[in-house]
Amino acid sequence: MPERNQSASLRRALAVLDHVREQPGLSLTQLSETAGLSKSTVLRLTVPLVEAKLLERDRRTGAYRLGHGTLRLGQSYLATLDLRTVAAEESHRLMSEVRETVHLVVYDPPHVVYIDKVENEANVRMASRIGSRGPAHCTAVGKAILAWQPEEAVAELVLEPRTKHTITDAERLRAELAHIRRRGYAVDDRENEPEVRCVAAPIFNHNDAVSAAISVSGLTSRITAARVRELGPLVAGAAARISRKLGSQSR
Repeated sequence: MPERNQSASLRRALAVLDHVREQPGLSLTQLSETAGLSKSTVLRLTVPLVEAKLLERDRRTGAYRLGHGTLRLGQSYLATLDLRTVAAEESHRLMSEVRETVHLVVYDPPHVVYIDKVENEANVRMASRIGSRGPAHCTAVGKAILAWQPEEAVAELVLEPRTKHTITDAERLRAELAHIRRRGYAVDDRENEPEVRCVAAPIFNHNDAVSAAISVSGLTSRITAARVRELGPLVAGAAARISRKLGSQSR
């Protein structure tokens, strides 16, 4: 078979596989109609996919669904993922776009742990360092993560003040977290450091759970209240792209 025909067949087979992923349980007729291919073509394309366990076909109904071979591939892919590596391109792109320090953190209740930092060398450097920990309740990254945690995680927090702007009332914090879920990003308005504002967004993993966040931080003289509204969608966009690379279907 000429190379072009082989390539076209592979693309059609992958398209068939994707249709089954999106709509498990399709019959041969339904899959043929969805893919825009003849039944005989679909049968020919699915035979090697079934043999490789990437597809399964119900012997009684003839319906197609993903095979356990896809699980092995998915597990192998996830085993190679490293959050810092996955997020590196987006972190550097975000820093270049906004010209402020970008942080990447993971959740270690009741704290966040800074695992990466990309700085704009032209600005005053942030005091944060990779490996350091911060309280979740008064940092933008922490609140971005807490907004998607179970209620008991919030109930167990000790809301110690770090500045005069720190939220120390549990009901006010819950209202803030609800607002974050609606808006898609969190703001630390001088709540952790007196002269620093941060804007952060949650990162979803392959289970669509939030255990990490990315943020932009800077002095209040540069990150004004008006600029926060500009930065929010940019940070949320970067977080969504990282989430998709991690296998999230919700972003």
